[in-house]
Amino acid sequence: MTKAKLKAILAAHVRWLLGEGGTPANLKGADLKGADLAGAMLEGGADLEGANLKGANLERAQFTRANLKGANLKGATLKGSNFIAAKLEGANLEGADLEGTLLSGADLSFANLKGANLKGASLLEADLVRANLEGANLAGAKIAGAILNGANLAGAKGKPIGKPWAPGTR
Repeated sequence: MTKAKLKAILAAHVRWLLGEGGTPANLKGADLKGADLAGAMLEGGADLEGANLKGANLERAQFTRANLKGANLKGATLKGSNFIAAKLEGANLEGADLEGTLLSGADLSFANLKGANLKGASLLEADLVRANLEGANLAGAKIAGAILNGANLAGAKGKPIGKPWAPGTR
């Protein structure tokens, strides 16, 4: 995808968010490998299902309620981004930098977070069922209410804050 086309899609999405016409961003399956989307506003109805964002810069980007199901975010920089209530089911976030990222209420079930940096991230009430967190840095990550059933935490580093959800407690 050309930079001009991506810029047009992002601008149309912002207009849509502001109620000034435009259309929700449809980047389903898009090849955005290495793209610089720092500060992008892709919240609401943005569809990035299956998109290739490998190595992309998504620092401080807004993805609240966006669909990133099955997206490839391997090695991406996501520091300070907002993924509250986003759909990241089956996404590949291996080695991604998610320091300070907001993932509260996000669906990360079956996601690959192997070796990811989640230092200080908010995973409050996130769905991490069968997620792979092998070797992930969880230092200071807020996990109160997170669902970790079947998650792989082998070799995870650091001490998270809060207690994950336990069956029979809701």
